[in-house]
Amino acid sequence: MSDTHRDDLFVQDDRPDRMEEECGVFGVYATGEDVARITYFGLHALQHRGQESAGIAVADGHTLMVVKNLGLVAQVFSEGDLDSLQGHLAVGHTRYSTTGASRKWENAQPMISAIGPNTIALAHNGNLVNTASLREQLSTLGVRFRSTTDSEVMVRLVDHFTQQHDSIRGGIRDAMRLMRGAYSVVMMSESALYAFRDPYGVRPLVIGRLPGEKGWVFASETCALDIIGAEVIRDVAPGELIRVKGGVLEAEQAVPPEKPSLCIFEFVYFARPDSILQERTVYEARRSQGMALAHTAPVEADMVIGVPDSGIPGAVGYAQGSGIPYGEGLVKNRYVGRTFISPTQSIRQQGIRMKLNPLRHIIKGQRIVVVDDSIVRGNTSKKLVQLLRDAGATEVHMRLTSPPVVWPCFYGIDTDSQDQLIAATHSVEEIAEFIGADSVAYLPLDDLIASTGRPAEEFCSACFSGDYPIDVPDSIRRGKLRLEQNA
Repeated sequence: MSDTHRDDLFVQDDRPDRMEEECGVFGVYATGEDVARITYFGLHALQHRGQESAGIAVADGHTLMVVKNLGLVAQVFSEGDLDSLQGHLAVGHTRYSTTGASRKWENAQPMISAIGPNTIALAHNGNLVNTASLREQLSTLGVRFRSTTDSEVMVRLVDHFTQQHDSIRGGIRDAMRLMRGAYSVVMMSESALYAFRDPYGVRPLVIGRLPGEKGWVFASETCALDIIGAEVIRDVAPGELIRVKGGVLEAEQAVPPEKPSLCIFEFVYFARPDSILQERTVYEARRSQGMALAHTAPVEADMVIGVPDSGIPGAVGYAQGSGIPYGEGLVKNRYVGRTFISPTQSIRQQGIRMKLNPLRHIIKGQRIVVVDDSIVRGNTSKKLVQLLRDAGATEVHMRLTSPPVVWPCFYGIDTDSQDQLIAATHSVEEIAEFIGADSVAYLPLDDLIASTGRPAEEFCSACFSGDYPIDVPDSIRRGKLRLEQNA
């Protein structure tokens, strides 16, 4: 989903017309280095994964301090904040809420908890599907909660088992055996850094090393390693638990790995194009998607344009595959972003124009192929098509670098319920009519998988196929699978 969609939060209604981002996590252990600033820049690189809140926790072997708040990374931290965060290990987080209220400070991460004489800070990307039952079990044991997130349930679970084992690693192992769903986590105590990942590997988590072997780094994406000059070592394996203490990295298989199930939408929209997933550059995967679309969904046109930012590589690929010239038809306002300043009603009515402005002298009189990543409800695509027609396009052909999104996600992507997904209730022709396009075409799932260079068995593609790799409790399924219930 293009950034146009993600930033429509404040110009549309309460349900954004998009697949919302997840979260970004970052951790570093580096004695003698400014770990707060390393984390700060790592979070900057992961800002696209969450814009609701940001936080950094730092420890020096004795004490653990945290600064977190609602807002973007640049809004949350000052020079004074970073100067006050002194130590040799840190974890950080950028948040988009899939559980818990978005504008509640208590839901910002890292989550902090006291375990006996120790304090832990935890940052989580993903979504547990058995949060309610875990929360209920912990509540019967007298555990009290301050937030409404699954991440706090995770913290309390680690806390509970750590006290039983008198070992944090023992606590994490037992917590991993009970947790169901997607989780890529970085966690720290005053003296050790931990990273662990669910046995399906739904969300990415990579290990890196600072130049000169000065320390270890963990991040949601490789782009966060690039910005600090760290070398990519490998992924945290599904079900793996890693501890770094005294500069030494120790890894263990905490729970048996299950069917590999990396979210394939990372290749479509979520990951930054300069990140590497499964040894494949995301940009190249998206360019390949566009080339495949040119062959499966050709059309006579004068120009190919992409919807910034995630639609650009696909548009480049479509142009290369079709021979139709590529053009820059839309300029993105990169600095509006998500804001706490509410727009006026007259500004709200501008809708998509707050984020995108067409280059009229390029578009006017042209038959346009516009490449985007996906359509969720269709409202934003409708505004986009109208924007291009108002700019003088004589034809608008929409091409999507993903198959139709017909199933909701339960593993950390905030999708609408199934009855709100336009592809679940409308044919392609009906969708084209609804958004006002001359034609609409989607990338087949086989071509999407081929663009990754990896076999289908390594991915979760449930949003396209309905084949969920991790069982979802009926109580949660009922909330989103309304069409299935009505069938």
